[in-house]
Amino acid sequence: MSTSLPEAWLRGPVAGMPALLNPAAHALQHAADDVHRALEGLPTEVLWHRPGAAASVGYHVRHLIGALDRLLTYARRESLTPQQLQSRAREADPGDPPADSATLLSELTVAIDRALDQLRTIPEASLLDARAVGRQRLPSTVLGLIFHAAEHSARHAGQALTTAKILKLRIGD
Repeated sequence: MSTSLPEAWLRGPVAGMPALLNPAAHALQHAADDVHRALEGLPTEVLWHRPGAAASVGYHVRHLIGALDRLLTYARRESLTPQQLQSRAREADPGDPPADSATLLSELTVAIDRALDQLRTIPEASLLDARAVGRQRLPSTVLGLIFHAAEHSARHAGQALTTAKILKLRIGD
């Protein structure tokens, strides 16, 4: 990520992306940019702090990654795997040793690239196809799931960025 680049939505169409999915692709790219800024200079020992009992930066990044994967699984009309369910249960757990910024950024890059690759394969004609979400099989569409995946990613990237700013102020950055 370069700070000299304009925001993702101003960089032009994403290569190979169906035109109607460019806004979602741009939102995912913007989320990745925000997470990079959030994690820049954030020490591992601070990454998992919960200021004022708020969720940690690490949690927001892990949740973004996991939720993106789960939502796009539903968009493919697939069920969640036991591994996805286990990962969801561990999103707030820093691990032992705790995951550092480089690890989270690597995981994020893989998740965003995988999501963009999936979006490239979706025919625009299928965007309004019905999809079921979760054990309750709540109604949505391919487009509904993609839109929610993008806005949910943006929401957690923003929360990670805000929490990181608070923590950086506390440590004197």
